[in-house]
Amino acid sequence: MSELVSRAVERLRSAGVVLERGLSETELDRVEERFGFSFSLTHRRFLATVLPLGQGWVDWRHGEHDEIEGRLAWPIDSALFDVERNSFWPASWGEKPADPEVALAHARTRLERVPRLIPVYVHRFLAAGPGDVPSPVFSVYQTDVVYYGDNLLDYVAQEFHAPPAHPTPRPRIPFWSELANGLDDDEL
Repeated sequence: MSELVSRAVERLRSAGVVLERGLSETELDRVEERFGFSFSLTHRRFLATVLPLGQGWVDWRHGEHDEIEGRLAWPIDSALFDVERNSFWPASWGEKPADPEVALAHARTRLERVPRLIPVYVHRFLAAGPGDVPSPVFSVYQTDVVYYGDNLLDYVAQEFHAPPAHPTPRPRIPFWSELANGLDDDEL
């Protein structure tokens, strides 16, 4: 287990989070296959070590399929809400189609090309893998995206009020980092 993961687990334990035994490699593979993504190596190591449970956590072992699908769809669906109802339209997408249904279809196509975000807790997300691609933890609520931690350990420290982890350079995740950095539509 990496030091980052072991320290994150220790912080969760001291915060009183319910921790079950981690997922087996078979269980992790099954989740990835069933939902069509790969956990990043850090996220995978974390879930192989412990499975946090309780309100806000994803029960990757026994959770309802539709509930997990909904959590996975949240980042794109909530961005589409802003396209439809709040005039969100990045300049890099070109001119917004006048027909709302065409605009939504175009936005969905564009958003399906950005890195997929995988839920950690409530509306906090890590970028999907494969491999050990470093990822900050994002808080995503529609297109209001903020950094909630430079990595998993930093996130756990902030979310569960533990002393901050040693800062590390924050990795850039295309599209999501630009939103978290506060870029306006005309800058995206």
